[in-house]
Amino acid sequence: MGETQVSAQEGRSTAGPSPIASEAAPEAAAASATATAPPASGTTGGTSGATPPRRTSGETSGKTSGITVKTGWPARLLALRTPRSPRLWFEILLIAVSYWLYSLVRNAVPEQKAAALKNADWIWSAEKSLGLAFEETVNHAVNSVTWLIVSMNYYYATLHFVVTIGVLVWLFRRHPGRYAATRLVLFATTAVALLGYYLYPLAPPRLMNGANFIDTVLLHETWGSMASGNFKNMSNQYAAMPSMHIGWSLWCGLTIFALASAPWARILGLLYPTLTLVVIVATANHFWLDAVGGMVCLAFGYGVSRVWYGSLPHRLPKWVPDRRGRRLTGLRAARLPRPASEPEPKPERRPESSPSGV
Repeated sequence: MGETQVSAQEGRSTAGPSPIASEAAPEAAAASATATAPPASGTTGGTSGATPPRRTSGETSGKTSGITVKTGWPARLLALRTPRSPRLWFEILLIAVSYWLYSLVRNAVPEQKAAALKNADWIWSAEKSLGLAFEETVNHAVNSVTWLIVSMNYYYATLHFVVTIGVLVWLFRRHPGRYAATRLVLFATTAVALLGYYLYPLAPPRLMNGANFIDTVLLHETWGSMASGNFKNMSNQYAAMPSMHIGWSLWCGLTIFALASAPWARILGLLYPTLTLVVIVATANHFWLDAVGGMVCLAFGYGVSRVWYGSLPHRLPKWVPDRRGRRLTGLRAARLPRPASEPEPKPERRPESSPSGV
C-alpha cells in the first residue's frame, strides 16, 4: 500500500503502482473473499467437505493447452518415426555395412543347382504357355550387334550401383526430409529379396540346360562382370528371382519422377527401368517374370515405409529442421521459414538521444 515505482519516460517521472503490490493485490482479494464467503449448504464447521485440493506449481497433468505431451517410450518411438536431417558419416557407414551384409547373405544362400534348374524350366514353360516367351528372340537379336550387346553387358554390371548411389546422394542434398523414408523403401525391398533367393533358387536363362540362350558376358569377355567368367564364383549364380536390377532401377525411376522438377529428368526416370528390363532380358540374365518379382518386392518396400512414416516418401516435407533449428539445403544450412501462425517480431525501437546528448 502506498508503494510506488518511478519510470523514466521522455525525461519525465511518473508514479504508478508497484509490481509487487500489483501481484499481491489479487491474492489478497482472493483470501479476503474466501474468509468472508458463507459456508456451503450441507457442510459442518463452516468448511465444505467437497473442496477440491489445490494443485501446486510442481504438479503436471501431461497436457499443455489441450496438447498431450508424450514421454518415455511413446516419445522415443515418435522421434524415430519423425523425418530428421540425415548425417553424412552415418549414411555412408550404413550403406556400406548394409551392402556388405546383403552380398554376404546373398552369396551364403545355398545354390541348390538342381532346384534352380528345375524352377527355370518351369518358368520357361509357363511363359511359353502364356505366349510371352520372348527372351530367347531378344537375346539373339541384340547379340548380333556387337557394340550394343557389349554396352549392355557393362550396363548390367555397373549401372545399377552407380545410378542408385547417385539418387541417394541427390536425395541427401536436395530432399533431406524425404531421404530416410525413401532409403527405407530401398532397404526393405532388398531385405525381402534375400528371402526370395533362399526360398526360390532360380537359374538365369543363360545357364539353362538344353536351351539356346547365349551367355553374352562369356562370349564377349566383359571385364569385371560377376555374372559369368572369372568372377562367377564370387556371386551366387542361382539368385535370379527376384531381379534387384529391376527393383533398384524402378526405385530410382519412381523417385526421380516424383521429386524432380525438370521434365527431361522425369522422362529419364521412367526410361531407366524400362531400358534395364531390356538389358536383363537381352543379356539372358533374367526372365521377364524375375522383373515382376522385383516389382512385388518394391511394392513391399513402399508399404513398409508408408506404415512407418505414415505417408509415402514424396509426400513428406522436403526440408526438416536440424538440431539447431535450421533447415538443410544440401550440405549447407539456411533459416527455416517462420510459420504463418507466428507473427513476425517487431524491431526494437531505440530511444532517440536528445540534442544535449543525454
